[in-house]
Amino acid sequence: MRLIAAITGASGVVLGIRLVAELLKTSEVHLIISHAAFSVIAHETGLTWGDTPAESLCDYFKSDRLHYHDEGNLHSPISSGSFRVDAMAVVPCSMKTLSAVANGYASNLTARAADVTIKEGRKLIICPREMPFSAIHLENMLKLARAGVIVAPPTPAFYCLPETLDDAVDFIVGKLLDQLNIKHNLFRRWGGHIEDAQ
Repeated sequence: MRLIAAITGASGVVLGIRLVAELLKTSEVHLIISHAAFSVIAHETGLTWGDTPAESLCDYFKSDRLHYHDEGNLHSPISSGSFRVDAMAVVPCSMKTLSAVANGYASNLTARAADVTIKEGRKLIICPREMPFSAIHLENMLKLARAGVIVAPPTPAFYCLPETLDDAVDFIVGKLLDQLNIKHNLFRRWGGHIEDAQ
C-alpha cells in the first residue's frame, strides 16, 4: 500500500509516531509533520526532529519506505489527485486541522492532501485529540463524517486489560490499522466473554 500520514500539533503525537512505525512494516508512507507538531514531539517524547527532519526521521524509522514532505510544500506530489495513494490518516488531528479540512481551507500540505483524499473518494481517517469537544468541533466532525471521512478519536478500551500506557497506545493504533485493513497483533480482541479477553 501507499499511504499518507500526517502528525499535527495536538497532544498525543506518540500515536502518530507509533502508527507510522507500524505502517512502514507493510507500506510506503508519505509523512507530513506540522511545524507545531515538532515542538510537541520534543516535549512529549524527547525526540528533536525539527532542525533536520528528513535526516532525523530516516535515522529514527530506519526504512526506505518513508518519504517526508514539509507541510509548507504545496508543490509536493501528494498535493495532487493524480498522485495515487490508498488512504490517508491524520493522527493526532488538531482542531485547527480539523476545521481546515472540514471547510476546504487547504492552506498547508496536510489540509491539501486531506482535501485531495476526500475529492478523489479515497479513505481518510482523522484522530481528533481534544476533550471535551465543543459544538463547533462536533459540527466539523459531522460534516466530515457525512463526506465519508472516518472520525476515530483516540479512545482506549479496557476489556483487553491494558497494564501500561503503551498497551493503551497499541490499542488505539491497532484500531486505526483495522480501518486500513492492515493485519496486526497490537491488542487482544474481544471474544464476547471477559474470560476470552484475558
